[in-house]
Amino acid sequence: MKNIYLLAIPIGVGLLTGLFLAFFPSSNDNSYTLTESNLIQNGSPILGNPSASITILEFGDYQCTFCYKFHQGTLNTIKHDFIDTGKVKLVFKDFPLNGSDSILAAQGAYCAQDQEKYWQYHDEIYKNWAGERTGWITRDSLDKFASTVNLNLDKFNECLDSQKYLEKVNQLYDFGKKIGVDATPSFFVFNNEKIIKITGNQPLEVFLKTIDEF
Repeated sequence: MKNIYLLAIPIGVGLLTGLFLAFFPSSNDNSYTLTESNLIQNGSPILGNPSASITILEFGDYQCTFCYKFHQGTLNTIKHDFIDTGKVKLVFKDFPLNGSDSILAAQGAYCAQDQEKYWQYHDEIYKNWAGERTGWITRDSLDKFASTVNLNLDKFNECLDSQKYLEKVNQLYDFGKKIGVDATPSFFVFNNEKIIKITGNQPLEVFLKTIDEF
């Protein structure tokens, strides 16, 4: 798994728009331009106050080592100090670099969302993390996580069996690639004026400095 330790320089709206027009030279379609709403839409439910002026968008993989470390470490402080206090909101988008098991886990999280327990299930997957490509993500393990967060298993399995969210997960991966994501975790921290990109499980201080930029 790539883990490029990089904190990008803040990018102004005009320059950022130019960058994405380079990605999509013929784009008159707002779905292909980089806007606050397009970065948020189609991802996870918002964690935190939807009106928070600063958004952290994470592109992650449930098997990714550094995603796991972020969720078990840095995110706890960000959640306590910024998300729970209404200053920042968090959105997660799947970027399943580790293959079919990661895609399956991502579908499981969205099936849990159908029962209004996306974040509980999301967190349960990371709590049970057991490495990259080691076979720990199975239908049995996903059912176990579902039971732990008190999902209706019949509805959960019906959702997984139908592959209801497979296209959504694939679209999120494609979107990430289009905007330059090539490693997990990758973060876009933004408001309606600027965006800062962070790649990798950076130290907490990097996230704190980034949030201070806003």
